[in-house]
Amino acid sequence: MRRLTLSSLPARRTSAWPTAAVWPAAVAGTIALTLTGENAAHAAPPSSALTVAPPAPRVVGPIAPLAAAVSASTYTVQPGDTVWAIARAHGLDPAAVSAVNGLGADAMIRPGQVLALTTAPAPAAPAPPVAPAVTTHEVRPGDTVSAIARASGVSVDAVLSANGLTRASIIYPGDVLQIPSAAAAPAAAPAPAPTPAPASVGPAAAVELDAEQSENARLIIRVGRELGVSDRGILIALGTAMQESWLRNLDWGDRDSLGLFQQRPSTGWGTAEQILDRERSTRVFYGGASDPNGTATRGLLDIPRWESLAYADAAQAVQISAYPDRYARWEQPATVWLAVLG
Repeated sequence: MRRLTLSSLPARRTSAWPTAAVWPAAVAGTIALTLTGENAAHAAPPSSALTVAPPAPRVVGPIAPLAAAVSASTYTVQPGDTVWAIARAHGLDPAAVSAVNGLGADAMIRPGQVLALTTAPAPAAPAPPVAPAVTTHEVRPGDTVSAIARASGVSVDAVLSANGLTRASIIYPGDVLQIPSAAAAPAAAPAPAPTPAPASVGPAAAVELDAEQSENARLIIRVGRELGVSDRGILIALGTAMQESWLRNLDWGDRDSLGLFQQRPSTGWGTAEQILDRERSTRVFYGGASDPNGTATRGLLDIPRWESLAYADAAQAVQISAYPDRYARWEQPATVWLAVLG
């Protein structure tokens, strides 16, 4: 497939292949990954790719009880799969699939793992005595649950409860939320006294990045802060690294691509050893006056008016990918990572 180039600057290899961050069943808008494309760093795409979200607006709400038992079966996990997407693809309750396989809310699944596809029906939620009056709200870019709740005059908890969401859930443009009326929304119970979190629970668990991904995300944030990069630029760097390498410092990739940003020695981004230096490769991605590569390559800060570009366009201006639209899916998750880890 023909590769894009930028004038006299070295061709930038990056594949906008999706990257795997595994989300729990409770996370609305779970991010599933496809590994197609000429420049994907992973060798083979899954036979049946799972998409990020349905093309039509979806109604976010509590999961309906499942029908009575169907014959049990198994499923072998493919790269990019999530429990949520696997369960929904087979008409099952994600929580039930997690339970039958002994998976916790923050558990990760790996390619090649065999999951039992449970057919046990989920317990039906008790019917409310009186159905509350509800309206709907279609999520627009920039919306948050708290802002939607405030504009509707109801509590955040009421909106979360009406849609089967938790405070760790992510909403996406096009989602349709049910908004209970202020009169029907139950009064919030008094908050219990805070208790210290276990040592194993931290910000990384809240956004479903594992230890390696969290460490790399913190490094990207730290380097951006040291260089004086705006939050917008740091969000672009986080999403780009997730798309290119799953936020992992890979020692392999498409052709000779390596590292967090899948930079290529053959196109002037440094030696293999330099590219696998996570901090150096991050500084090269940001570019600017302190770019370790000088003017040999072009980073984000070297792109004229980059802050006025759309998220995916800004990433593509550095990466020169064959699939430029795939960066856009990481803008909202990157916002969560920066808020929690930065």
